[in-house]
Amino acid sequence: MFHLLHRSSSSTSTSPPSRSWSPHAAFAAATERVRAGTLSPEDAHHLFDELLRQATPVTGRSLNGFLSALARAPASAACIRDGPALAVALFNRVCREEASQQVAPLTVHTYGILMGCFCGARRPDLGLALFGRFLRTGLKTNEIIATTFLKCLCSAKRTDEAVNLLLHRMPELGCVPNAISYSIVLKSLCENSMSQRALDLLQTVAEGGGACSLNVVAYSTVIHGFFKEGKTGKACNLFHEMIHQGVDPDVVTYNLIIDALCKARAMDKAELVLQQMVDKGVQPNTVTYNCMIHGYSTSGQLKEAAKMFRKMTSHGLVPNAVTCNLLMTSLCKHGRSKEAAEIFYSMTAKGHKLDAVSYRILLHGYATEGCFADMIDLFNSMESNGFVADCHVFTILIDAYAKRGMMDEAMLIFTEMREKGVSPNVVTYSTVIAAFCRLRRLANAMDKFNEMTDMGVQPDTTVYHSLIQGFCMHGDLVKVKEFVSEMMNKGIPRPDIAFFNSVINSLCKEGRVMNAQGIFDLVIGMGERPNVITFSSLIDGYGLVGQMGEALGVLDAMVSAGIEPNVVTYSSILDGYCRNGRINDALILFREMPRKRIKPNTVTYGIMLDGLFRAGRTVAAREMFHEMTERGIPVSISIYNIILGGLCRNNCADEAITLFQKLGAMNVKFDIITLNTMINAMFKVRRREEANDLFAAVSASGLVPNASTYGIVIKNILKEGSVEEVDNMFSSMEKSGCAPSSRLINYIIRMLLEKGEIARAGNYLSKVDGKIISLEASTTSLLLSLFSREGKYRENIELLPAKYQFFNGFG
Repeated sequence: MFHLLHRSSSSTSTSPPSRSWSPHAAFAAATERVRAGTLSPEDAHHLFDELLRQATPVTGRSLNGFLSALARAPASAACIRDGPALAVALFNRVCREEASQQVAPLTVHTYGILMGCFCGARRPDLGLALFGRFLRTGLKTNEIIATTFLKCLCSAKRTDEAVNLLLHRMPELGCVPNAISYSIVLKSLCENSMSQRALDLLQTVAEGGGACSLNVVAYSTVIHGFFKEGKTGKACNLFHEMIHQGVDPDVVTYNLIIDALCKARAMDKAELVLQQMVDKGVQPNTVTYNCMIHGYSTSGQLKEAAKMFRKMTSHGLVPNAVTCNLLMTSLCKHGRSKEAAEIFYSMTAKGHKLDAVSYRILLHGYATEGCFADMIDLFNSMESNGFVADCHVFTILIDAYAKRGMMDEAMLIFTEMREKGVSPNVVTYSTVIAAFCRLRRLANAMDKFNEMTDMGVQPDTTVYHSLIQGFCMHGDLVKVKEFVSEMMNKGIPRPDIAFFNSVINSLCKEGRVMNAQGIFDLVIGMGERPNVITFSSLIDGYGLVGQMGEALGVLDAMVSAGIEPNVVTYSSILDGYCRNGRINDALILFREMPRKRIKPNTVTYGIMLDGLFRAGRTVAAREMFHEMTERGIPVSISIYNIILGGLCRNNCADEAITLFQKLGAMNVKFDIITLNTMINAMFKVRRREEANDLFAAVSASGLVPNASTYGIVIKNILKEGSVEEVDNMFSSMEKSGCAPSSRLINYIIRMLLEKGEIARAGNYLSKVDGKIISLEASTTSLLLSLFSREGKYRENIELLPAKYQFFNGFG
């Protein structure tokens, strides 16, 4: 057992002994070299060679210090690879009879120190063997070495033996277990998910069955064990029992309770415990506040989290990296990366050390919000602050660009990553491949797929799903089958019906129902069983393209397959009828639903209301809405939007405005679609002042005007002839970050041209880039008619951008 690295004392050095050699000084110097990481195993053996040639013995304290440092020494390729094993080998040498004159008699302290070091170095096996040797020496066992032996047993996962030693063997050896001994065993029981046994032991001692009274550490250990096992009730009961037993909780105990309450999002109770803690004179520490900040952050209560952060600093506590990371994570999650950055830069300005995680959190926040300039600036600052970008960091940057389709930028980062010697992992490749597939750039996706396999990076489920979805959308079912087979051959579960449902639904929404039908047939051919969602998506797809006969055929096939149609299925058919102007067929099917034990829901009524309004049957729509409310069907804001929009389309704008005002009095929470509809309605009935007031109130309502909002206002202003206001409104639109649509730009150009505002029209023509914004045929036709040789404004053609002045060459 104790012959690791064994060597004879005569095999190492042949140099004559030094007359001035001091064992105490030599061992002190060697101990410092161990701590500095500069002592090699050969040096250690040379030291002992010299010792065994000397007449002056080394003291027990010097030997103990050296062996203790050696047993604790971290592994090093250059010096000591296995400190504990080397300590054992040297210990063996001094234990041999021929070394007895050169070493002071070994004491219980030497054995205890070495056992403790072996346990700390995660080599409890050496500690246990050393204890066996100790027993054979005849030295008297004391509480210290017995407790160390307990540690070794617990570290070796021999908890039952530790319990036996604690309750039976220690008394037999003349050692009285103390609070430390019990705490060691209690901790081991809890770490091995035996908190109930720990509680039984704790209660045995508390009731007088033990020889000592337990302290706060023992109670806190078991409380923590119960929380780890999810037994919150038992943990809280023990907390109260602890106080009843006269044991005062310390900051660790309170932190355990507060942490558990915060994780359960019971923040009111956590605040009460925090207050109780302060009232008892126990001062909260950084861990306490971190728990509270984490609890408020995960509960979405950012104001309270920030308040707790300020409270922490006001009490003189310095937030650490964990504190800042918790708060920054929450802020970034809620789209407030600018505030997260304030915390980040405030901490660094004060000289507080943040970590690599802090950088990743803020980078991810910037990436999610599309703040590319800030993201790149932060990335570039990492190296100057001593942080090397790893694969995780590069993947965050690549993902930021890839999700927005900016693949040129994404691939530049990917190339830089490789140039800096950082290897992409499966997540990096998955990010790039998924983006290429979304953009239908399947050749590029396949290049990256082949590259990753050549690099030895194994594709995972996410990679295969991206490729399969990409080729499904492309209509290449042969390639889809290849990937499915490849997945199965590698033992990766093939895509399930939920995955293919998503693909079929996407194709149907694009009107590519025949491609969706091909996927449906493929699914059946693979042996997968389509479910109600599969059939309903296909029915919806056929309805969208006006093929109601095929939609009803899918319904029949669904029933034949033994799958009961549900409310989603019927709603899809109703939507198809309404879209194709077959409102009577929709009404017949709608009335059949109750007889088939299918209850219409909010979505179903919304489809019917929209269909009736589009058919001009406003009276029937009102009756349908009345029926909906009478039956207790929940009325959502989308329903109100359908009704308000339907009334406006059917020249009932005044009625719509009255209803809108009534809903406002009822505190119904509107969305931007509602306000857009009503602004347009007010303009339509020449209630412009009210329309302007409602537009001004959008932001006050907690909403943000979108491109449609600005488009509605601009179009109505143009109709009224207020061309100066159009420029102001368009400028506001651009400043707010709303990108104008190509349709809006063309509308403005045509209206300005028709009003003879040639110079203004020229300004908007300059925004046409031929990519995002292109000239519509009607705009081109109008330009041709107005600026050809016989055109009305041919003499003003120089007011147009130069690239449009060729129109005067047409006859």
